[in-house]
Amino acid sequence: MPGEVLFVDDDTNILAAYRRSLRKVCNLKTAASGAEGLKMLAEQGPFAVVISDMQMPEMNGLEFLKEVTRRAPDTVRIMLTGNADQKTAVDAVNEGSIFRFCNKPCPPEEIAATIETALEHHRLITAEKHLLEHTLAGSVKVLVDVLSLVDPGAFGRTERLRGWAKTVAAKLELANAWELDLAAMLSPIGDLTLPAEIREKRNSGESLNGAEMALVRDAPGAAHKLIGNIPRLGNVAQIILFQGKHFDGGGFPDDETAGTDIPMGARILKILMDLNAATDLPHPSLRTFAALEQHAAQYDPELLAKIKIWLAPRRDPAKKSGPQHIEVAIDWLMPGDVIEADIVTEEGQLVLASGYVVTDALIEKLASLRRVKRIKQPFAVMRPGDPVDGEEATAA
Repeated sequence: MPGEVLFVDDDTNILAAYRRSLRKVCNLKTAASGAEGLKMLAEQGPFAVVISDMQMPEMNGLEFLKEVTRRAPDTVRIMLTGNADQKTAVDAVNEGSIFRFCNKPCPPEEIAATIETALEHHRLITAEKHLLEHTLAGSVKVLVDVLSLVDPGAFGRTERLRGWAKTVAAKLELANAWELDLAAMLSPIGDLTLPAEIREKRNSGESLNGAEMALVRDAPGAAHKLIGNIPRLGNVAQIILFQGKHFDGGGFPDDETAGTDIPMGARILKILMDLNAATDLPHPSLRTFAALEQHAAQYDPELLAKIKIWLAPRRDPAKKSGPQHIEVAIDWLMPGDVIEADIVTEEGQLVLASGYVVTDALIEKLASLRRVKRIKQPFAVMRPGDPVDGEEATAA
C-alpha cells in the first residue's frame, strides 16, 4: 500500500464517502477537525499527503495546513474547498505551501488522481532528501576525513564542530539540518586555497602581515565558489560564504548584509566556529561563552543565548569526577578523548592538531599511520568526566 494519507473535513458524510471511494488508492486516515488532524499528525504521522477542507470551525484549512508545514515539511499538502475565489487560492498556495488546490464538489476519480500525483511527488521528495542527507553527506564525510589527515591543522576540529551543529539544529528544529551539518564539515575548505606557508604560520601562531591576513579573511569566498559548483549545495555555499559575517554587518564579506539578513545557518556557524577555536574541551564552558560575549556585536544575541544553554555543561551535584588529563599511546585511546597537545612524528611533523575529539575512525587511522610513520608516543589527552569547576555550572 502506498504512503498514508490524512483527510481532514468537518463533514463526516464526506469523510465516509472518501473512505469508501479511496480505499484502493491509498491508506486513508480521517479527522473531523484541524485539532484532531494535528493530534493524529503527532501520534501517527508523518503522513505522505494531507488533504484539508478550507471551511472548518475553530481552525480553518489554511491555518491547519500552515501548522502541518511547520511540523512536517516533507508532507505534501492539498486544499479542498467550495470557495473557489482567487484570494483563497493565492493564500493557500503562498502561506500553506499547497501542492494542489481542488474545488468542491470534487469527483472521487479526480481526488484519486490528485492523491496519486501527490504520493509520487512525496516519493521524489523523500528520495532526494535521502540522497542529500545520507549519500552526499557520507561522501563529504569521507572527503573531510581524508583532508583531516592531509591537513590536520585545518580539519582537525570539524568532528566536534559537527556534533555541536547537530545539537543546535535539533533544538531549533531546522527543516534542512543536513545543510548546517555539511557546512560545519566543509567550513575549513577555504583554507586549502591558501598558500601552505600562510597556513603553517597561522597554525603555529605566527603573526601575519596585511596581505596574508586579507587572504585568510577572504578564504570563505573561495570556498563559496568551490562548493557553489556542486548541485543542490547552493544554501551550504551561502552558509560558508557568510560564516565569518558579524551580526552588526562587519566581517567578511564586506557588504551591507547584517542581522537576520545573514543566513540562519551562517549565524549559527559563526558562533560555533568561534567557540571551537576558543576551547579544547568537548563542550564550551561558561568562561568560553563569556569571551564571546565580550564581542557581542558579532553574534545573533538570541542564538548566542540559546546555544549557551544547550552546549554549556551542567553540574550534577551527585557526580564529583572531573576530566582526567593523562598521557596515552594510540592503543589506549578512547572515543571521546580530546587531544590536548599536537600529535607529531619523531621528526616533528604534525599528524593531528590539539583539540580534536577522538572517534573510532580516527583511532583506526592513527593505528594504520603508525605503520609508515614513527608517531611520538605517549601524547596528552583529556578524558572527559563530570564538570567540577564552578564555572561549568548550569547556564542561566
